[in-house]
Amino acid sequence: MTSGGDASGMNAAVRAIVRTGIYHGIEIIGFRKGYEGIIDNEHLVLNARSVSGIIDRGGTILETARSERFMTEEGQKKAFSVLRKHKIDGLIVIGGDGSFRGARVIDRMGISTVGVPATIDNDIAGTDYSIGFDTAINTVIDALSKIRDTATSHERVFCVEVMGRLSGEIALYAGLAGGADYILIPEIEYEMEHVLGEICEQISRDFEVGKKHFILVIAEGAGTAQGMASAITNRTHREVRISILGHLQRGGSPTALDRILASRFGAEAVEALMRGERDSLV
Repeated sequence: MTSGGDASGMNAAVRAIVRTGIYHGIEIIGFRKGYEGIIDNEHLVLNARSVSGIIDRGGTILETARSERFMTEEGQKKAFSVLRKHKIDGLIVIGGDGSFRGARVIDRMGISTVGVPATIDNDIAGTDYSIGFDTAINTVIDALSKIRDTATSHERVFCVEVMGRLSGEIALYAGLAGGADYILIPEIEYEMEHVLGEICEQISRDFEVGKKHFILVIAEGAGTAQGMASAITNRTHREVRISILGHLQRGGSPTALDRILASRFGAEAVEALMRGERDSLV
């Protein structure tokens, strides 16, 4: 099952799980829409044909959702009874922290679970990279390149807001690789007046020496592009444009790195269950 926010590469992980299962003679059942789908018994038998041609597709063929019902004891018991009805020996959960907390509940009820880290936020302990992160930062880098072109043409300041309510990984990695002039992330607390002063001083200094653009990348958990743009305009009297990339960061064909990472994670998840591992993360 895939759960929580979607991430490019989830399909590659599903494909690897199914193909590894076939290799070992294991029947693989997929549940649609995460824990919500388990509760509603929305399932399908996955085979080689089911996963043919999906390695390059973004999103997830199993669909995904966040389930309020699974947060209740009644919902958890219902999900467990559905899994028991299908004689499930092990459950592979592709998702993030919230999805893994749900997996732990299922594991403690008696069905082995293994988690596959998949979130564009890249904020899962135990792995350097999660599925979807590389695709997301490459999407942002591409957007920054385009924004720089138009910013330079008009000698403008841009505030670019990216995803990351609790994690600044996308802003940090994409900002560094994309040549941002200033980056704000939620992990580092800051005094608005101090940071605003630094930014405005740098803007003035850069334009005085002939630079024709200034790009601030801000993770959504560190503030808003709109708020920062207004503050910069009030202080510098310069025109500041905003760009909120939003769900653009979640979609698109996964990069080679995400396809390979997801394939390795998916295969290892099956192997881990076969070794008797439970309540674990690949």
